[in-house]
Amino acid sequence: MTSAALPIRSPLPTGLAGASVVIVGGTSGIGLAAGALLRGIGARVVLVGRDQARLDAAVARTGADGVRADGSDEGALAAVFDHAGSVDHVLVTAGGLSGAGAVTDVSADDVRAVFDSRVWGAFAAARAAAGRLPAGGSITFSSGTYAIRPIPGMTGPLAAIGAVETFTRALAVEFAPRRLRVNAVRYGIVDTPLMRGASGLATDEAMAAAGAQTLLGRFGTAEEAAASALFLMANAYVNGQVITVDGGQSLV
Repeated sequence: MTSAALPIRSPLPTGLAGASVVIVGGTSGIGLAAGALLRGIGARVVLVGRDQARLDAAVARTGADGVRADGSDEGALAAVFDHAGSVDHVLVTAGGLSGAGAVTDVSADDVRAVFDSRVWGAFAAARAAAGRLPAGGSITFSSGTYAIRPIPGMTGPLAAIGAVETFTRALAVEFAPRRLRVNAVRYGIVDTPLMRGASGLATDEAMAAAGAQTLLGRFGTAEEAAASALFLMANAYVNGQVITVDGGQSLV
């Protein structure tokens, strides 16, 4: 059954004041930055992560609520939503980069792990959120520019990322009668702990030197990347889109 027309509200991020947001993968990087930005404008935030120490640190930094849970465990996510009570928006940034390597060398278990984390994680979040979000609510997933500009040795992870983009569009159509929106952000290289670990650019100097070769002369910050998720939550007329936030990295 189709709901009434989508509610109209302020499309500015400040319109998220008082909203309730669950962030799966909210203990570091872009998810943590989004939690801090949302708290700064008066939103209620529940951070979800598997590592208790990182979760405790994230809660202390942002003043958000925190729940320890595996983002790919549908039952655990259902418990998170029960704990959160009213939820208006969901941001899913969880998902590692396991499964890297030549397709002839990488193990099936490693590829399954990245699909479980990214693809099933997206499914699990959507299934847990589906019956709880109100009309006008949204789900935002994360993707990456390597999905459109592949590099060698990343076939497994990029296949999973591409699947999330397809899932985003399909779910936007499926959830439209409920007046729920689904979008994704295709991030370029952003200065986060995950990226530093995966790229070997562990120091500020190494990140700055590598970023100097990009169009804007540096990589993006976690806060700049996270702000795009707030835009997608706030603007109720953006639906089924994969927006690119990469400083122009995909142009060259």
